[in-house]
Formats: sequence, C-alpha cells, structure tokens
Amino acid sequence: MVQSKEDRRPSVKAEEESWDIVITPRNSLFHLNLEEVWRYRDLLALFVRRDIVAQYKQTILGPLWYFIQPLLTTIMFTIIFGNLAGISTDGVPPMLFYLAGVTNWNYFAECLNKTATTFKDNQNIFGKVYFPRLVVPLSIVTSNLLKYGIQMLLFVGFYLYFMLRGNDISPNGAAFLFPLLVLILAGLGLGFGLIFTSMTTKYRDLVFLLTFGVQLAMYATPVIYPLSEVPADYQWVAVLNPMASVIETFKYGFLGKGTFNWLHLAYSFGFMALLLLASIAVFNRTEKNFMDTV
Repeated sequence: MVQSKEDRRPSVKAEEESWDIVITPRNSLFHLNLEEVWRYRDLLALFVRRDIVAQYKQTILGPLWYFIQPLLTTIMFTIIFGNLAGISTDGVPPMLFYLAGVTNWNYFAECLNKTATTFKDNQNIFGKVYFPRLVVPLSIVTSNLLKYGIQMLLFVGFYLYFMLRGNDISPNGAAFLFPLLVLILAGLGLGFGLIFTSMTTKYRDLVFLLTFGVQLAMYATPVIYPLSEVPADYQWVAVLNPMASVIETFKYGFLGKGTFNWLHLAYSFGFMALLLLASIAVFNRTEKNFMDTV
C-alpha cells in the first residue's frame, strides 16, 4: 500500500512551541527587567561568593585584610593630618573621625573601581553564556556591602571604646538615616562604575585615569577634614560633591559633630537617582555591541 503525500504529513499541525525564557533585544535604554535579574539570583549569589573568595584566596592573612586596610589608612591619616598637619576634627578623637570617613569612602570607591571594569574583566563569560549583564555589577556592590559591614564592626569597636572613655560623642536621630546613606553610597558607586565600564570598552586608558581620579576625589570630600573647616564662601562648591553630605550626615548622626542639612542630603539622593538612570541607559546601549569593541 502506497502512502500518499498527504498521508505522510502529520495528522495534527505542530502546536506552537512554548519557551520558558525568551531572549529579546532591549528596546528601551532604561529597561531594567528586574524580574529576569531575580530569576538569576542564584548566579548573583555565586558571583558574590566568587568576588569575596577570589580577592584574598592566596593571601596569608585572608579576610583579616578587611580590618587591616582601613585601620592602617586611619592610623596614617591620624599621624599625618591629625598630628603633623593639625587639621581639626571638630573635637572628635582623630582615630574615630578618620575611620568614619574612610569606611564610607572605601565602600564607594571599591564599588566604583570594580564596576568600572565589568565588561573587560568578564568578556570571556559574556561572549559565551547569556544572563542579565546587570547581575555582575550588582554582585560587586553586594559583595562590597559585606566587606563594608565587616569594616563597620571595626568602627563600632572604636566607637564604644571612645564612648566608654568619656569622650564627647553624642549620637542623635540622624543615625537612623544610615540605611539611606548606604543606598546613596551604593547607587553612586554603581552609577559611576556603569558609565566608566561602558566607556572603557573603547578607551582602556580611562581605567588608569579613574584610579588616580578616585584618590584625588577623596581629598575633595570631607573625609580627612570636616566641612566646617571649608571657608564659608566655598562650602557650596564642596557640597556639589554628592559624597560630601553623605559622609557629613554619617558623622553628625553617630558622632554628634558635622554638618547636617536636609537639602544637601536630598541633592545627593537626587543626583544618585539621575546618575543611575543615565548609567543604565549607557550600559544597556553598550551591552548590545560591546563584544565588537572590547
């Protein structure tokens, strides 16, 4: 019996295939697709673990460097700027004053410096496997948040020590703004980092410029000096730095000394929000064709 051509065809037309994940190009520059990022939360956790383990994997002291690095920096600042230069710390013990500034600045700087090389450091992975690229910079911010938390324990230790000694330390209600301050620090580090990583796909020299620039920017931020020491005519220039009000608010809330202004803090938050929008737009645009230029 010969089967006709019509009989050889499937009796039922193939049903439309259903896919669990559909990868489509982003049409909007501001498209975040946080639902997709959430689906890859296990990968995010894996990257966080990788960042933490890889940093001190072959070191002798290991995680102790989380404490040693800010402690040595603080001691150096105390000797040079506190004792030799005689820069005022608003009556706060120099060790505690500098540690408050260094701990917060280090978190911002680490997020910025490491996010700024996202495309370059992960080009092999990005070229072989698909996953939301935003997972990598988010993992950097998260892993550094753990490091920041550990360093905050060092700050709390010195804080309790000087408080028990009877030093003039008077925390106030502004300390409850701490979660907001951390959010601004993370947003600024992530935002600037996304812009720089998008630019370094073409201009590698920016990585060296960034490292040098971050070091200089610290001296333009009230980390080693209080904002009150800046001449009144130039304080508005210092406040244009969005990091200034964050660090000053932290010192004011926990140490009772510093400059606190709701308008300055609102400016820092607004700057961070606009920066994130702009950086996401640049990141999404670069993500589409960075493999052709990296």
